Amino acid sequence: MVRCMQQSDLFAGPLPPLPAGMSYRESFLSERDEAGLLSIIRTLPLTEAKYRQYTARRRTISYGAGYDFTHQKTTPAPPLPAFLDDVRGQAAAWAGVDAKDFVHALIAEYQPGTPLGWHRDVPDYEVIVGISLASAARMRFRPYPWTPERRKEIFAVELARRSAYILRGPARWQWQHSVPPVKVLRYSITFRTARQREHSRSDDVA
Repeated sequence: MVRCMQQSDLFAGPLPPLPAGMSYRESFLSERDEAGLLSIIRTLPLTEAKYRQYTARRRTISYGAGYDFTHQKTTPAPPLPAFLDDVRGQAAAWAGVDAKDFVHALIAEYQPGTPLGWHRDVPDYEVIVGISLASAARMRFRPYPWTPERRKEIFAVELARRSAYILRGPARWQWQHSVPPVKVLRYSITFRTARQREHSRSDDVA
C-alpha cells in the first residue's frame, strides 16, 4: 500500500490521494530480476551529476540522450542497452505505451546521505516511469508553481524496494518532487517518453 503523509501532520487525519496522473505499484520487479539488474548496474561507469555550477552527490548514466543543464538542451548519449530491454518492456506495458516510446533511460546511484532536490524532470520528456532498486526511498511532492503559503500541501510517498511509479499529466507538470537523503545505498532506473510540444520549457529540471 502507498503510504502518503502530510508534512504538517504525519499521523493524524486521512491520507491524501496521489496526484492525478500518478500511479504506483509495489513488487513491480521480482527479486531475481532486481538482482540481475543490480549485477550489471554496479559495473557501469557512473559519474556525478552536474547541474550548471553544482556537482551533485548522485551518480548517474544516461542512455538515449544526455542533458546540458547550462544550455538547457539534450546532448548525445549511447543508445538504450540490451540489459534494459525486459524492464523497459514491462514499464511500457504498465504505462500503456510502446517500449520504443521510451527514448531516454537514466540510471542513478544514491550513496547513503545522498539527496535529490526539488525539481520537475527535464521538459524534453513526457511520461516518466521510475523504478527503485536495492532499498526504499521517500518521494516528496509539492505544488508547482511553488510558494511557501502552500506548505501544507506537501506530502510524501514511500517508494518500496522493487516498486515503480508513473508520472504523467498533472502529476508530471503541476507538481515538483524530491528525495531526502537516503539512509541505505539505493539505485533507480527512470524511463522517459518524448515530450509533447505544448509544454513550455523550464529551468526547474533534473
